[in-house]
Amino acid sequence: MCGAGSRWVRRERALLWCVLVAAWEAAWGQLRYSVPEEMPKGSFVGDVAKDLAIELTALQDRGVRVVSKLRTQYFSLHGKTGHLVTAERIDREQLCESVQRCVLRCEVIVEGEMKVYGIEVEITDINDNAPSFRESVKELITSETTSPGWRFPLAEAHDPDLGRNSLQSYELSGDEHFSLAVQAGPGGDQRPELVLAKALDREEAAFHELVLRASDGGEPPRTGTARIRVLVLDANDNAPAFSQAEYTVRVAEDVPVGSVLVTVTATDADEGLNGDVKYSLKKITEKASKIFQLDFETGAITLVRSLDFEEGEYYELEVEAHDGGGLFDTAKVEITVTDVNDNMPELTVSSALSEISEDAPPGTVVALLHVQDRDSGANGQVRCSIGESLPFRLEKTFEDYYRVVTARELDREEVSEYNVTVLAADGGSPSLRSSAVLALRVLDVNDNAPVFAEARYSARVPENNAAGALLLRVRAWDADWGANARVRYRLWEGRVRGAPLSSYVSVQAETGALYALRSFDYEEVREVGLWVRAEDGGAPALSSNVSVRLEIVDENDNAPQVLYPPPAPASGSGSASASGWWSGVELWPRSAEAGSLVAKVVAVDADAGQNAWLSYELAKATEPGLFRVGLHSGEVRTARLPLARDAARQSLVVVVKDHGRPALSATATLRVVLGESVAELLSELGSAAAAAAPGEAAGSLTRWLVLAVAAVSCLFLAFLLLLLALRLRRWRRSQLPAAGSGALRGVPASHFVGIDGVRAFLRSYSHEVSLTADSRKSQLRFSGGSCCDTLPARPPPDEPAPLLHEDPDGARRADPAAPPLLCIGNSASCFAANSYFPWQALSHVKKPRMTELEKEANKASYSYADEQATESQKLMRADDYFLK
Repeated sequence: MCGAGSRWVRRERALLWCVLVAAWEAAWGQLRYSVPEEMPKGSFVGDVAKDLAIELTALQDRGVRVVSKLRTQYFSLHGKTGHLVTAERIDREQLCESVQRCVLRCEVIVEGEMKVYGIEVEITDINDNAPSFRESVKELITSETTSPGWRFPLAEAHDPDLGRNSLQSYELSGDEHFSLAVQAGPGGDQRPELVLAKALDREEAAFHELVLRASDGGEPPRTGTARIRVLVLDANDNAPAFSQAEYTVRVAEDVPVGSVLVTVTATDADEGLNGDVKYSLKKITEKASKIFQLDFETGAITLVRSLDFEEGEYYELEVEAHDGGGLFDTAKVEITVTDVNDNMPELTVSSALSEISEDAPPGTVVALLHVQDRDSGANGQVRCSIGESLPFRLEKTFEDYYRVVTARELDREEVSEYNVTVLAADGGSPSLRSSAVLALRVLDVNDNAPVFAEARYSARVPENNAAGALLLRVRAWDADWGANARVRYRLWEGRVRGAPLSSYVSVQAETGALYALRSFDYEEVREVGLWVRAEDGGAPALSSNVSVRLEIVDENDNAPQVLYPPPAPASGSGSASASGWWSGVELWPRSAEAGSLVAKVVAVDADAGQNAWLSYELAKATEPGLFRVGLHSGEVRTARLPLARDAARQSLVVVVKDHGRPALSATATLRVVLGESVAELLSELGSAAAAAAPGEAAGSLTRWLVLAVAAVSCLFLAFLLLLLALRLRRWRRSQLPAAGSGALRGVPASHFVGIDGVRAFLRSYSHEVSLTADSRKSQLRFSGGSCCDTLPARPPPDEPAPLLHEDPDGARRADPAAPPLLCIGNSASCFAANSYFPWQALSHVKKPRMTELEKEANKASYSYADEQATESQKLMRADDYFLK
């Protein structure tokens, strides 16, 4: 019982060992099977799918197939079962003629994984061949004098099977004079010999018939026979003898057909027929018999078919020389074939990809190659290589299999297609080469964002453009391919003056063209800044942005606008016409020098640049030669001294033009009243007002003038009383706070009469107004010498009588001798109310007093600049006040 248990344990261990060995071999990519020869096509060899753990459903998906190095494919893989089956009938003796262990090798390639598994299939022998003799009839010649015991070598039988199925024994039958002896050769082979057992007698029997049978050990055994005919001749004293027992020849496989490889020589001392030596092949394989030929007369062995080291590298022949008397001798001939580098490496693409993504990681398998060289030694050693400039490298995987893998990351934008040439060179001299070309296309990955042709875009757009006008085109290029390179454009949303940007500009998504959705106005929008985004069609999409600057170009679409003199109101009622006449009225003395400043025409233009450059031109005047206008300043000055014949009321029409193309213009009407005294000025103003309103009675204006003179007289008396009060209170001034710096502080308002028309008279001497349209800023500059330039003072008397006196502490006192003053408007510029002109009063003012007056005039000029917006209304109120 214990003995049986121990045997069972040993069997289990042996089985486990076999399983472990099979698992180890499978893990290392090597499968081993065995199959008997001569199996029909489609016979089962092994379960490859199970041994490699491949699901049956994945056989087609992964592209599993079987390849072999042999010219004939003896195995195939069943697609449904995953079994390795025979594809052809296999004859072990044909494939492995002289090899004890016949093994066929093939490989299983899994294309989806780029893996290779080796398979070894051992072809086991069956008893499918009977022993056979090269010659079915063998004729021996011997002399009747041959003594018993003489041995005659016989041809050996050949059985290509192995082991028990090969040749096992010989048998002889047919005659008592001969027996059979079997000798063991150097290689263990059996060599039959015919032994003369009994003396021969030619007179008794001239020949003897024998049968030699050869048997193998198969089940059932197979046999082969050969007939032996022995001729008995008269006595022969000498047998042939070879010059050497063995002939050794080394010959290259590229020796041409017809070459004599070796010549065997045997001699016989006899004469005549007994000395005539003939040669024959006693032992030769069937394969060698097709390659070599023996000349039976000369003993020369000739090559009748090309040698191939890869098919056979060693041949052994046995040559027999026999004379006419039946005596013979044998010699062995060994022919060794040396290899020549006559086979180029065979490079086969077992599996390959046609496309690869550019983001494939380094080490991705691209192709599986098999290389072999049928030569041996250095001639069969193959080296494979790939160009160094290519991003690929070779890796050896299994025996003669190589993998082509990526050496680094690919970039389709640099190279979109590769033709990878794999070179195979053997180690022969000279070396033989072969190559295989792999065509590989790189698939695109969205790894490049669009790139604009310019870093930034700008365009100049004229204002008043048509809606829908093309502004400019932006262009972006994407280095990717296909959908990843299709670029679409859109605007980044923003705002322009509070309105959405999309209401001003739009972009065409396909072409990148920017269009205006509305007409631009330079005076409202001078520049539009926006961003355009370019986005490709990849997933995920990549994008880039570019800035676009639209500069609005000004056009001359705004005419100059006159600020001073203000335009006259529309014609209407008589009062409106009268008040309208007062707009832009300037008072001027007839004694003014030539070149004196009369007025200044002030105009602005809403345009910019050249379109806003203004020029002034006197278009129409009552006296054309009396006034001139500054071309760029707009200043109206006297061109000569006024003459007595010149009309008292002058009307000037000034044309203001810009420098646009075409130029736009505006007109300003300026009225100048000339006079020698205040009364004359008032009279001219009254007559001008009457002419402006002809429907009113002339007495009404006179009445108003009388009232004005009475009012002035009252104011003058009040002023004298005020000065007297100030003298009486002088002694109290030192005890009171310092008076203000006002020019006429303390003078009652009743002593002054304001006339807006005269106010413009003084204002024109004390200020210069400069207005610009481009900067939207105005400049008001006062000239200290304007009064002097405008009103040249007469030589003062030796001791002028001042209007105002100032004590040391700053208080002012009234002079009783001073005439009453006429104050023009709110300018605080006062004149003596007598019959002579205002400058006569001014000529009596000392220079410090002139400085105070200038200050007052400056203050009036500031108030003038603030009142320009409602000038027409103020003038109307001034007219009403003056008339009252």
